[in-house]
Amino acid sequence: MSELPETSTSTPPQRSTVHIALRTAAILLVFSLVFTAFMASFYYLTEPHRLASEQTEKMRLIDVVLAPSRDGLKTFYNNTLLDDAIILPPINALGTSENTRLYRARKNGQPAALVVEAIAPDGYSGKIGLLLAVSTEGQLLALRVTQHKETPGLGDYIDPKKDRNKVRPWITQFSGTGFDRIPPEQWRVKKDGGHFDQMAGATISARAVTNASGRALAWVNEHREKLFALPANTLYKE
Repeated sequence: MSELPETSTSTPPQRSTVHIALRTAAILLVFSLVFTAFMASFYYLTEPHRLASEQTEKMRLIDVVLAPSRDGLKTFYNNTLLDDAIILPPINALGTSENTRLYRARKNGQPAALVVEAIAPDGYSGKIGLLLAVSTEGQLLALRVTQHKETPGLGDYIDPKKDRNKVRPWITQFSGTGFDRIPPEQWRVKKDGGHFDQMAGATISARAVTNASGRALAWVNEHREKLFALPANTLYKE
């Protein structure tokens, strides 16, 4: 009688390979879920602190743009700005793409100035955030950059903290100006035939800030009465 061939009981190689691949995928999935949960927790835990820091910095800049006023910061307004703000939807003239807050400074209940955010979309390295204070007489009390990605040591002079001229930073030339002194057609850098200076070799940053501030000033002056008249914390509608 002939012997029957022995049957192999070893696991086929392909089954072992599939098992290893599934185990590796499961480990990676668990790692990804844990890492994502950790990052989400970190974000939510730090978000209130980040928002508070941004609000503090914004209020500091608001004090800065109101400080060059004719009466000085302490006497120019006496209302609580956080309690006297309105919400602006995205507005083309301001270059904004999301809701922003407009703050209203008042002296003894009477309008004194408006503080508004704007965006210069055409900076050398992207968008440039701006903060402007505009008086009831239509003057640009002061202008400051809130965020930018301009080239360090070249175009970042638009931010007075980075400007090498500490005596008279570039952006201070806008303080106390208005269309009564500088007509809209002259609200450009000198290289474009306008009134405002720019740094040699870094005109794009200055041009973006100058043009955006002119558009924002014109919009605020055109809508000033309505902006002051709206109840606090309401949404402005054009």
